[in-house]
Amino acid sequence: MNHRLIVSSALASVMAIGLAGQAAAQDKEKCYGIAKAGQNDCANLAGTHSCAGQSKVDNDPGEWKYVAKGTCKDMKGMSADEAKMKSKK
Repeated sequence: MNHRLIVSSALASVMAIGLAGQAAAQDKEKCYGIAKAGQNDCANLAGTHSCAGQSKVDNDPGEWKYVAKGTCKDMKGMSADEAKMKSKK
Protein backbone atom coordinates (compact mmCIF):
# COMPACT_ATOMS: atom_id res chain seq x y z
CA MET A 1 0.00 0.00 0.00
CA ASN A 2 1.18 3.53 -0.69
CA HIS A 3 2.52 5.10 2.52
CA ARG A 4 1.71 8.63 1.34
CA LEU A 5 -1.92 7.66 0.88
CA ILE A 6 -2.08 6.19 4.38
CA VAL A 7 -0.46 9.25 5.95
CA SER A 8 -2.68 11.62 3.97
CA SER A 9 -5.80 9.73 4.98
CA ALA A 10 -4.79 9.70 8.63
CA LEU A 11 -4.05 13.42 8.61
CA ALA A 12 -7.37 14.21 6.92
CA SER A 13 -9.22 12.13 9.51
CA VAL A 14 -7.54 13.91 12.42
CA MET A 15 -8.32 17.31 10.94
CA ALA A 16 -11.96 16.38 10.30
CA ILE A 17 -12.41 15.18 13.88
CA GLY A 18 -10.90 18.41 15.21
CA LEU A 19 -13.21 20.57 13.12
CA ALA A 20 -16.27 18.55 14.13
CA GLY A 21 -15.37 18.88 17.81
CA GLN A 22 -14.87 22.61 17.46
CA ALA A 23 -18.24 23.05 15.77
CA ALA A 24 -19.94 21.06 18.52
CA ALA A 25 -18.34 23.21 21.24
CA GLN A 26 -19.68 26.37 19.59
CA ASP A 27 -23.23 25.07 20.03
CA LYS A 28 -22.75 24.62 23.78
CA GLU A 29 -22.30 26.81 26.83
CA LYS A 30 -21.15 26.25 30.40
CA CYS A 31 -24.06 26.07 32.80
CA TYR A 32 -23.26 26.36 36.51
CA GLY A 33 -25.25 24.87 39.36
CA ILE A 34 -26.92 22.01 37.49
CA ALA A 35 -24.32 19.23 37.65
CA LYS A 36 -25.13 16.19 39.75
CA ALA A 37 -22.44 14.77 42.05
CA GLY A 38 -19.72 13.17 39.94
CA GLN A 39 -21.16 14.50 36.67
CA ASN A 40 -19.45 17.90 36.24
CA ASP A 41 -17.59 18.53 33.00
CA CYS A 42 -14.34 20.07 34.29
CA ALA A 43 -12.70 22.24 36.97
CA ASN A 44 -14.85 24.13 39.45
CA LEU A 45 -14.80 27.84 40.26
CA ALA A 46 -13.19 27.33 43.68
CA GLY A 47 -10.20 25.54 42.16
CA THR A 48 -10.46 22.58 44.52
CA HIS A 49 -10.31 20.15 41.59
CA SER A 50 -9.44 20.33 37.92
CA CYS A 51 -11.15 17.34 36.36
CA ALA A 52 -14.51 16.10 35.20
CA GLY A 53 -16.48 13.85 37.51
CA GLN A 54 -15.09 15.21 40.77
CA SER A 55 -18.03 17.22 42.09
CA LYS A 56 -19.13 16.05 45.52
CA VAL A 57 -22.73 17.33 45.76
CA ASP A 58 -25.66 17.87 43.44
CA ASN A 59 -26.25 21.38 42.02
CA ASP A 60 -23.12 22.99 43.51
CA PRO A 61 -23.07 26.56 42.12
CA GLY A 62 -19.34 26.27 41.39
CA GLU A 63 -19.67 23.14 39.24
CA TRP A 64 -20.70 23.23 35.58
CA LYS A 65 -21.78 21.11 32.63
CA TYR A 66 -21.91 21.88 28.93
CA VAL A 67 -25.48 22.32 27.70
CA ALA A 68 -26.99 23.36 24.39
CA LYS A 69 -26.65 27.10 23.91
CA GLY A 70 -29.71 28.95 25.22
CA THR A 71 -30.97 26.17 27.51
CA CYS A 72 -29.12 26.94 30.76
CA LYS A 73 -31.74 29.32 32.17
CA ASP A 74 -34.50 26.80 31.40
CA MET A 75 -32.59 24.30 33.58
CA LYS A 76 -32.39 26.83 36.43
CA GLY A 77 -28.65 27.18 35.84
CA MET A 78 -26.33 30.18 36.01
CA SER A 79 -23.68 31.85 33.89
CA ALA A 80 -20.10 31.98 35.18
CA ASP A 81 -20.58 35.56 36.41
CA GLU A 82 -23.78 34.66 38.26
CA ALA A 83 -22.11 31.64 39.85
CA LYS A 84 -19.14 33.76 40.97
CA MET A 85 -21.47 36.29 42.58
CA LYS A 86 -23.41 33.54 44.37
CA SER A 87 -20.23 31.93 45.71
CA LYS A 88 -19.03 35.27 47.18
CA LYS A 89 -22.12 35.57 49.40
